Amino acid sequence: MSDAVLVIGGGPAGLEAARSVADLGTQVILVEKRNRLGGTPDEAGYAALTPNFEPTQEALDRMRARVVDRPEVTLRLGSSVVEASGEAGAFEVTLEDAGGGRSTVEAGAVIMATGFQHFDPGRETQMYGYYEFPDVITLVDAEKMLSEHHFVRPSNGEEPKSVAFIQCVGSRDRRLGNEYCSKVCCGISSKQAIEIRRILPDARVYIFYIDMRMYGYWENQIYWPAQEEYHVNYVRGIVTEIVEKGGRLLMKGEDTTMGRPLEVPMDVIILAVGMEPSQETRNVASVFGVPQNKYGFVHVPGEPMDAVSTGVAGVFVAGAAAGPKDLEDSVSMAGAAAVKAVSLVRRQGAA
Repeated sequence: MSDAVLVIGGGPAGLEAARSVADLGTQVILVEKRNRLGGTPDEAGYAALTPNFEPTQEALDRMRARVVDRPEVTLRLGSSVVEASGEAGAFEVTLEDAGGGRSTVEAGAVIMATGFQHFDPGRETQMYGYYEFPDVITLVDAEKMLSEHHFVRPSNGEEPKSVAFIQCVGSRDRRLGNEYCSKVCCGISSKQAIEIRRILPDARVYIFYIDMRMYGYWENQIYWPAQEEYHVNYVRGIVTEIVEKGGRLLMKGEDTTMGRPLEVPMDVIILAVGMEPSQETRNVASVFGVPQNKYGFVHVPGEPMDAVSTGVAGVFVAGAAAGPKDLEDSVSMAGAAAVKAVSLVRRQGAA
């Protein structure tokens, strides 16, 4: 039997899970495949958090500080889970480092916080010209520029006069098999639109959407301010094609509110790409025999009343490994998973 909890993934969910387990007085082994903690927000260079615009690195620094150098926490950076055996209360897990070296750790419970990956808009179709036109970028590409407090046309380094967001790229798409809503894209686009208008007050910014899906307080935190304070234009419409014309990008589609064809020239087009399960989520689920849903995310059989237990006893999940989540969802799940994991190892130890 082992009284340690293994947390896989060092992003926001994994950091919060590790902190919570440690705060409960239980040993935790935190495994992260990168050599740096912070997960996708760090790796992708997110500029500011949605919806409160706090600088991402400041928020991550606080989370890292609550985990690093704690006696209850053993960090295994640059490592991946490759094999596992045992059962709840007594898992034996093999880790592999970047050099191929292997080692074994024991844990009474496991928390998967392996996150997501951004949809690749050029993987299935070239309708948006992501790999063809340098001025067609993604939310991730935009975040990297915004984190440096500038926003330009990648093709020539000039400030754009017009910028358009296209929503639901890789989400709500039956043809691709991603039928789900990725939940955060509308909010992130609105946040970025505000940031762009702050940097470029003379630029015209448009958001082309199927439906705008704000939830909770985001409606008043970012959606209405984007329109009323920053004059972002929201257009209900469908974009079917992007072509180059006269050194600019010509968006073709339909204004579905007015029921008429749409052709609009733009300097930069930002694709609001959705979430997909990360390769690490798929790999770790396979190693532990954790069932996945048809989209590849971890299946959570007890939802909605139990959001963190998986189909394998002793293995819990937190964050976007279980499907599209925002940061509030992710850290809340992490706390719940930590409590369940610690409760399990203590019950097993007392048995």
